[in-house]
Amino acid sequence: MKTFHCDRCAQQVFFENIRCENCGGMLGYQPEQRSITTFEAAGDGLWRSLNPANAGRLFKQCINYSREEVCNWVLPAETSDELCASCQLTHSIPMLSGQNRLYWRRLEAAKRRLLYSLIELNLTPVSKAKSPETGLAFEFLQDLPTRRVMTGHDNGLITLNIAEADPAFREKVREQMHEPYRTLLGHFRHESGHYYFDRLIVGSKWIDQYRKLFGDERADYSAALQRHYKEGPPDHWNEQYISTYASAHPWEDWAESWAHYLHMLDTLDTAFACGMTLQPKRTDEPQLVLEEQPLSTASFNDMMADWFALTYVLNSLNRSIGMPDAYPFTLSPTVRNKLRFIHAVILDHHKTVSPNLLSDGQGSEESITV
Repeated sequence: MKTFHCDRCAQQVFFENIRCENCGGMLGYQPEQRSITTFEAAGDGLWRSLNPANAGRLFKQCINYSREEVCNWVLPAETSDELCASCQLTHSIPMLSGQNRLYWRRLEAAKRRLLYSLIELNLTPVSKAKSPETGLAFEFLQDLPTRRVMTGHDNGLITLNIAEADPAFREKVREQMHEPYRTLLGHFRHESGHYYFDRLIVGSKWIDQYRKLFGDERADYSAALQRHYKEGPPDHWNEQYISTYASAHPWEDWAESWAHYLHMLDTLDTAFACGMTLQPKRTDEPQLVLEEQPLSTASFNDMMADWFALTYVLNSLNRSIGMPDAYPFTLSPTVRNKLRFIHAVILDHHKTVSPNLLSDGQGSEESITV
C-alpha cells in the first residue's frame, strides 16, 4: 500500500485514519483516486476537498462514516448513493450490541484493505446487488444458540463469523488449528480467492494448467474436508503446499496460495512506497532494492528475490524484540510455481505487460513450469 499525507499540513496519515493528528483536518479515502484526501466543511453535510487534483470538488461521507463511524470512505456529492463502494458490498451485519460494533468496525477495516489490493490489480468486484450471478457480497454474522456461523464462500457470498474480530478468540483457534498465521485480512484474502477462482479460472484457458499444479477441483469437496480433519495433512506437506489447510482440496490450495500472493504483493508495495532498501555489509546476504512498484514488473523471479530479502529482515527484527516471526512460512519450489501461476493469471488479466513476459523466460504464459 502506498503512503498518504495530509493535503493541508503534509503530515503522514494512514489508510484507516479519519482525521489528521497534526492539524485536525477531516480525512476520507477516494477509491477512484486511491488516495486519502483532506476535507473542510462546506455546509449541508458536504465536504470540500483540499487535494489540488480535485479542484475544490464537493464530497459526502459514506453513511457508515457519518452515522456509524465504521468507515472512512467518501463519495462525490452528486451521487445518489449513500454507501461507498466498500460498504455496498456488505449485505448483512450482526445486531450492534455489546462488542459487535467494534467487531464490525474491524471487519470493515480489513475488507477495505482487501479492496484496495483488488482495485490496484484491476480486479474491482461488482456488487451482488447489481450483478446477482457474478457479483460479490459479504455477510458478517455471529453465532446463535440455534446456529453456528461458518466462515466461507458460496457463489459470490463471503460469510465471516464476527468472533474472528476478537483477537482472543482468533488466537485460541489459531493454536487449536496449529496455524502459524491467522488474521482478519488473511480470512478476507483467502475467501476472495474462492470468488476469483470462479471469475478467472473456471472455463478459462488456465484450467488445465491449474489442475496440473493444484489438482482436480472436481474431487468431492466434503469428503476431502472430512479426510483432512480426520487424518490431518500428508507427510512432508510443506514440500507441496503453503499451509496444512491447502492440502485439504485443490480449491483450498488455490485460495491459500491466492491469499499468500496478495500478502506478498501488498507488503512489497508498502516497502516500495516507503522507499525501503536493504544493503547489508556482506554482499552475499539478501539485498532489497525496489526500483518500481511490484505490480509494474512482469518478473516473478525479481519479486521473489525482493520478498526473501524483506522477510529475512522482518523475521530478524521480530526475533530481536522477542516476538514470533512475522513471516513463519517456507516456500518450496512447488509452492513458488503455484504463486508464479497466480502471478501470470493476474498479469494476464491486468493487461499491463506483453504475454511473452509472464513467466520470466521459462516459457510462454501458456507454459508455467509444473
